[in-house]
Amino acid sequence: MNGFNLISDCSAVKIQLSSGVPKLRILLKYWLPPLVWMCLIFSASADTKSYQHSSALFFPVLHWLFPYLSDAQMDFLHHLFRKTAHLTEYALLALLLWRAIRQPQKTDHGTRPWRWDETGGALTIVFAYAASDEFHQIFVPSRTPMITDVLIDTTGGAIGLLLLWSFGKILKNW
Repeated sequence: MNGFNLISDCSAVKIQLSSGVPKLRILLKYWLPPLVWMCLIFSASADTKSYQHSSALFFPVLHWLFPYLSDAQMDFLHHLFRKTAHLTEYALLALLLWRAIRQPQKTDHGTRPWRWDETGGALTIVFAYAASDEFHQIFVPSRTPMITDVLIDTTGGAIGLLLLWSFGKILKNW
């Protein structure tokens, strides 16, 4: 009896049957980490008293370490600390996005070489997310959206990717 056989007929015409599980695994492994990190950034930018919350922890520690600092110096260091946190959180976002875009695969020659288009894609997403995050702050009481924060965030992403490239150049011979 020569009837219809889905598996043999599909393989004869090179149709791949997929349950979707490998795609879900890729989504969870590579894209979930940057999406979770973006949610954390979003929730932190929705904090209406962000400055007061960070200063409540930062000022006592700073005053304990350096009791001779003036209020102006402590305010400056707090501001520097907050901007460094922006830089760092977006550097990490850029690395997570680069990993998701790249989805490392083994080749015959070991790891794939560095590709600047993957890096540019990650940095473009960082810029777009930083801009949307500042736009979001328009609607959060006591928060002020600033173009300079978008530049700091994007610079953080660029620094993170450049450090990754530098380490890759040294360790992996990219």
